[in-house]
Amino acid sequence: MPRWTPDGPLDLTEPAQLRDARGFSPSLRRYAPPPELADVVRRFWVPVWSLPDGEVSVQRVLQYPVCQVVLGSTGGQLVGPHSGLSTQELAGRGWAVGVMLQPAPGLALAGGPVAGLTNERRDLATVTALDGAGLLAGVRAVLGDDPAEATRQQEACALVAEALAVLAPVDAEGRLVNAVVEYVEGEREVQRVGQVCAKFDIGERALQRLLRRRIGLSPKWLIQRRRLHDAADLLRTGAPVDLARVAAELGYADQAHFTRDFRAVTGLTPGEFSAEPPARG
Repeated sequence: MPRWTPDGPLDLTEPAQLRDARGFSPSLRRYAPPPELADVVRRFWVPVWSLPDGEVSVQRVLQYPVCQVVLGSTGGQLVGPHSGLSTQELAGRGWAVGVMLQPAPGLALAGGPVAGLTNERRDLATVTALDGAGLLAGVRAVLGDDPAEATRQQEACALVAEALAVLAPVDAEGRLVNAVVEYVEGEREVQRVGQVCAKFDIGERALQRLLRRRIGLSPKWLIQRRRLHDAADLLRTGAPVDLARVAAELGYADQAHFTRDFRAVTGLTPGEFSAEPPARG
């Protein structure tokens, strides 16, 4: 039976990717997973970069509430959900094949509650649910000396999809946490934890335990991060914006609260972020 490979790259804007302070972001393609892994994988992402000698780019990411598997030219990692701004230094020439997972498989990969992996990274070789060393070797062989070539990237994603098939199907609790996160991320009117409890007929303490176990973060954090993703999307155009209106649209009581949250996570005020250079490759 022929191996599944993804179709052409996804055409989407990623509000979580904040680029570096100069507006630089590496060449990046994203690919959809096979339908049978829809409860396990959100998407694959493959950046490739080449920077001049001595130049370093610090990429900033407002992470989603999920774990990620990242295979690169320097090794493989399981990356836990990050409560703040995640940063990654790029230098020289390099590439990565990353997997943004759904919330559900984090428990199996972490080997226990995902709270123990929050803000942490683990060498993929220590993750017993996967053959990390074998997977990394296979991806390196497929990409070879031309990691920017799309068909090689697609084949690499196919290899990773095969390895992640051991995580399917997900259990009932996993399907529930997937649905909770999808609801909060997809419905801008969700601004209070009580709305999530009502939607899924679950008590607040039970919801807190569920999310701590499965994504390592709180329901309140989940709502705040969705609002900050929305804010980054609204501000990234570089066009003048009415920050009071943005704050109101995102459900903040006032502009001061919005500015405080945005700066606490990104290190910038909304105005400073909006004034940064536009994205450039």
